[in-house]
Parts: sequence; C-alpha cells; structure tokens
Amino acid sequence: MDDYLFDSNVKDSRVVSEKTHYLEAFNYSDTGFNSCEIHPLTSDEFQNFLDRRGAFAPPKLKNGVKLLDGIRLVVQKNAENNDTFAPNVISLSQEEYPSMVRKMHLPFRAIEGGSIVGPVFWCEYDQDEDDRHLQFIFRKSDVRKKGKTRGWEIMLSYSFRTGVTTGFVKGTPTSDINDAINHLIACQSDVGHPMLLPMIILSLDLSVKVDIRQRDARNWLRRLENAITMRNEIDKNDEYKHFDVDGINRDLVECHSQVLWKRPQAYQEIIKEMKAAMDKFKSAMDNFELPTSPEKPIEKSTEKRIKKLKALHGSMGSRLEFYRVKLTGQEHYIHTTLERLHIQRQALYNIMTQKESKLNLEMAAQQRRLAHASKRDGTAMKTLSLLGAIFLPGTFLSSVFSMTFFNFKVADNSEVSQELWIYFVITIPLTLAIVGTWWILENRRLKTYAAEDRDIEQGIERMETEIFEIMRKKTMNKASTWGSVAQSPTTSKTHHSIFHHHHHSSEKHA
Repeated sequence: MDDYLFDSNVKDSRVVSEKTHYLEAFNYSDTGFNSCEIHPLTSDEFQNFLDRRGAFAPPKLKNGVKLLDGIRLVVQKNAENNDTFAPNVISLSQEEYPSMVRKMHLPFRAIEGGSIVGPVFWCEYDQDEDDRHLQFIFRKSDVRKKGKTRGWEIMLSYSFRTGVTTGFVKGTPTSDINDAINHLIACQSDVGHPMLLPMIILSLDLSVKVDIRQRDARNWLRRLENAITMRNEIDKNDEYKHFDVDGINRDLVECHSQVLWKRPQAYQEIIKEMKAAMDKFKSAMDNFELPTSPEKPIEKSTEKRIKKLKALHGSMGSRLEFYRVKLTGQEHYIHTTLERLHIQRQALYNIMTQKESKLNLEMAAQQRRLAHASKRDGTAMKTLSLLGAIFLPGTFLSSVFSMTFFNFKVADNSEVSQELWIYFVITIPLTLAIVGTWWILENRRLKTYAAEDRDIEQGIERMETEIFEIMRKKTMNKASTWGSVAQSPTTSKTHHSIFHHHHHSSEKHA
C-alpha cells in the first residue's frame, strides 16, 4: 500500500527546480580517513551519488580500519521557488525523487505531508527486518507570505547495521537550514547519532530570538497600557505622543500577533515526539549490541563508539528536557501577556464607546441649537408682527385725523394747522417708548438663550466627564496588578476582617 500511495503522489506532483548539493561526512576507526564534503550535485551525477559509484565510491581502507558512522544528505539549502513548499510540489524530477527515497530508505509517507503547516515531527521503524532503519520526518512550512511559501523539511533514515544516516534536506533562505548544515559539519564527530540534525534544527528554531521577541512584545504592551489605562511602568520617552484610537488599535493587533509567534504548545508536542524517537533509538541500540565473551570480545573501536553514543544520547535527552522547561515558562509568560492584552482591548473598547456617546451628545446639542435658532427666528417674526400691529392703527388714525390739520380756505391756497406739533410731540415719545421696551425685552430673551446654550454645553461636558470617569475607574480596577495601586480602605478592611476571622478560627481549632 505504501508503494502504491507513494507512486501515486509522485505522479500527481508538480516539479519545481532548485539548486541541489550533497553532503557526506564519515568517521573511521583511523581518524586519518575521516572526511567531510559538501559540493553541488548535478543531474548527471545524481544516480552515482545514490549508488556510491564513480567519484562517490567508498575509499579503500587499510587492514583493520573500519567505518564507524557517517551521514549522506541531498541538500537544497536555498530553495527559492515561490511554490517550493506548496502542496503536491516536489523539487526533484519524477525519476530522481522516487529513486532517492527508495535507495536511501527514506520514509514513503513524507510526500503526503506536503500540505502540513506548522512544525511536525514523526519517527518510526521501516519494515525491512534484514536491514533495520529508523526513519524521521521533521518539517515546518508556512502558507504564502508576500507570494512565497517558506519553511524547511528533513527526512532521514538511520541504518543500525552501518551506523550511517541518509536523508534529504530542503529549506528556504529565511529558514535556519544554512546554519544547521554548518553546525552539522562542525559536529562531524557526533554524526553517528541520527537525532543530531533534528536536534540542531530544534535548537535553532527555539533560539534566543523567540525570548527576545516575547520581551519586546511585553515592552510594547506596557506602552499600550500607559496610553490606554495610564499605567506608569515605562520611561517618559516611550510614551505615546497622541492618543490615536485607530493607531493604538492597530498596535494592539500587531502586538497580539507577535506574542503568538512560535506557540510553545506546538513545540512541546515536538519535544514529546522527539523523546519517543530517542527511546526507540536507545531500545534498538541496546538490542543491537553483541554480548562480550573471552573468545570474541568487542573491538575497542566499536566499544568506544557505543560508549560515545550513549554519552551523546544522554546529553541530547537532557537538552530536550531543558527545552521542555524553557517552553513551559514561556507558555506562562505568553499567557500573562495575552490576558493583559485582552484587558487593554476591553479598555480601548470602553473608550471608543465613550467617544461614540460623546459624538451622539454633540449631535443632540447641535440639533438643540438649531431648534433654539429656529425659536429665535420665530420670536423675531412675532416681534415684527407685534410692531406692525402697534403702529398700523396709529398710521391709520394719523392719516384720518391729518385731514383736520389742513384748513382749505381757497382752492389755490392751503396752510398747515398751528396744532401740528401736537402730533409729533405724542408720536415720537410713544415710538421711542415702544422701541425701547422691545429692545429691553429682546436683550432679556438673548441673555436667556445664551444661558440655555451655556447650560447645554456644561451639561454635555459634565456628562462626558462622568462617563469618562466611570469608564476609567472600571478600566483601572480591571487592569491593576498587585502593588500597582494602593488598596482602598474598603479593601483593606475586608482583608483585615478576613485575616482576623481566619486567625480566630485557627485559634479555636487549636
């Protein structure tokens, strides 16, 4: 079934081209024969490398010199194709890829993990009882970012008969594969352990960069807490200059995404699987060792190799335990950061709600001002109508009675009555009195309108202040941590009463 599924997946896969290298490192009982090479691998030499023919043939050894362990890898350390880690994509030809997997005893099901995202580790024995191999898959790939897929993958196979690890390694320039290969070459004497390369990649993936990013996210969180809830735990130079709700909201989202970078729980599962793989290797090595006897003792080189492997195995186990403890602390640290981010997000939501309420109040105030303006215009029209009603009868009467002021003696001559002054003496003071009264009343109305406008503005500001104080109190009560604010008298009394009750109960029980 595995053969069929493997061939079917290879047939359905699309091929992309990547630059390929090979890495060979061998350790012998005579260290003078030790070798380590990494060079480009062309298509015409690919099969020769797999079969160890031609330039890749094993060296001729002296009598008594034997191969202890080694590693042989097909390496694509700078994979640049945009789809190199996309599902159903391989970076070797459809003839080279299955030939490599079969001749190097690599796991068939590795090609089925092409769509896996995030870190994953798998280890199991193959089904060849005559030449037992321990197979590994260690992969981490991300979905597209800026049009490109990113990540790395390794698939390895360790032969218990020869002590040689074979495999395929690929990674994009953004991964740590280049550094991992350099570290592997520097640790050539330890290549006899099949978990060496996975351990190197894990150590690079869990480097100090992860802790630095979490520290930076916590510092960013403190700046946000200062801007939103006035928590004073930062330097003056780090404060936000302006309270921009949209900008702070974007910073909250970005800070949250930074905190979630390389989730510790995922790597804790990786460590759990790697520990299981270590146990499988140790169990197989214990069964593979030959018992000593006076007639056929174990060779010194073999005994030295086994002893070194056991020491290296113990060192790797302690390193995995260290990473587990480190990730546990990191998990608690991230949990605290996420909870505090949640509090700040709620506080920012309250502030935005308050601003929305302020906007609604401002709109209501503007509508009320428009209503008052309409009212004043209506009052002015009433005033004009009142003035017309007052002066229209006077105008009518003056036009009627004015006829008595003229004495028409002859048709060609007329003269003005001597009593005309009476009209002006009465009309002018009366007009001034009416206009003065209207002016006084209008000023009183304007003062009343101004007082009402001031009441509206003060009411808006008072309501805004009350809402803001309520929101800020709720936010500060929710965001305060131990020792950040003084305890209120009520809280102190409550704590005192609880302590007193507990002390009294303890004495009674005693």
